[in-house]
Amino acid sequence: FYGFRYIKVDGYPGELLPENFTAVALYSDMAPAGTFSCSNPLLNQLQHNITWGQRGNFLDVPTDCPQRDERLGWTGDAQAFFRTATYNFNVKNFFTKWLKDVAADQRADGAIPHVIPDVLNGEGGATGWSDVSTIIPWQMYEIYGDKQVLTDQYASMQAWVGYMIKHTNANGLFAYGDHFGDWLSYRPGNDSGTDAVTDKYEIAQCFFAHSTQLLINAAKVLNKPDDTAKYEALLKSIKAAYNKEYVTGSGRLMSNTQTAYVLALQFDMLPEGETRTKAAQYLADNIGKYNNHLTTGFLGTPYLCHVLSRFGYNDLAYTLLLQETFPSWLYPVKMGATTIWERWDGIKPDGSFQTPEMNSFNHYAYGAIGDWMYQNIAGIQLAEPAFKKIVIKPIIGGKLTWAEGSYNSPYGKIISKWKIADNKLTMDVTIPKNTTADIYVPDAAGKDYKKYTVSAGEHHYSR
Repeated sequence: FYGFRYIKVDGYPGELLPENFTAVALYSDMAPAGTFSCSNPLLNQLQHNITWGQRGNFLDVPTDCPQRDERLGWTGDAQAFFRTATYNFNVKNFFTKWLKDVAADQRADGAIPHVIPDVLNGEGGATGWSDVSTIIPWQMYEIYGDKQVLTDQYASMQAWVGYMIKHTNANGLFAYGDHFGDWLSYRPGNDSGTDAVTDKYEIAQCFFAHSTQLLINAAKVLNKPDDTAKYEALLKSIKAAYNKEYVTGSGRLMSNTQTAYVLALQFDMLPEGETRTKAAQYLADNIGKYNNHLTTGFLGTPYLCHVLSRFGYNDLAYTLLLQETFPSWLYPVKMGATTIWERWDGIKPDGSFQTPEMNSFNHYAYGAIGDWMYQNIAGIQLAEPAFKKIVIKPIIGGKLTWAEGSYNSPYGKIISKWKIADNKLTMDVTIPKNTTADIYVPDAAGKDYKKYTVSAGEHHYSR
């Protein structure tokens, strides 16, 4: 099989008619789980591109791309995109099986190979790639509410964290080995290493903390108090070492990049309070320096808009999402993309290729923004595992006049719709049986919310 968008036929003696050709999309049997649409056609095309790319790559293993000599189960791509993948399709069985492959191919020293199944002879141990062993099991438990995945993967989770412990230096830093870093992040032509390039070991310390936190979470769910205490002590030392090595007295990070601030804030690396507030401001300032463009790569991009929203920069999150010039999510859409590109500028504005090598036009990793769209535009958020408790809280912005999303949770279908007309907002929400929800209804300006705690049923609001 071979992924493609166009076909060329040479040497056929008769007349070629398009209706005589059938293209077959081959992918694992995953039931559709969610829908998203809104008043912006470019965002609707982006959502289409995300789901189409997921179909093209979820074929027994989550491949990086379907059209070139790789078609491999790259672990970094999979963990970056997993949360979005769950909104689009039911991937529980797909990833339950693949995680068993992850554990089976895990090296004796605890490192995870770069690709699963491992066809690269054990090459592995890269931060953000090996962390697939902790990130996906925990997120699967959150989404589907099945503790079995944590039971099955716990030893694998421990082994990866154990690998990082084993390679921690005297200063408490996981600064060891070769890493991909913030893969394919934006790098300006005149970059001297001080702008949009994030130190790989700085990134590694953040993911060391994140994987340890997820292991703590799993230990609590599985009632392992001794492990919980051990890893909580470890987490404190990881963060202390990070702050000593990578954070200045005024709260700036050694790598003054969007990804550095995003990871530090997403993974709670910084002390609570003013230090985090300052870091969020530094992030916003950095985005402004790039004329409201992102510079993040595979590891920073999934969390970028989430961090902005968490720290009160919703307007900036929308600005990035709706940015139409390179580098941005909508630049490929404006260039005619029908799936997500591997590079922010796979095709340049003049129509030339960024590079004729390693330049996939069906590579789902940057489609991780879909998670933010479901959670913050449609407003469908998880408050307890398996959506037993739901939060509906749409963010109004981006000049959108309506949005709607649905998600087939383990308890049933969740629907969230909102519309603004004549300076009034109407909102329609459906909550499935045996669940409860906190519904936050904004005014038409999106500034003021009213909270309603409800049980199953259809709920209608206007403001």
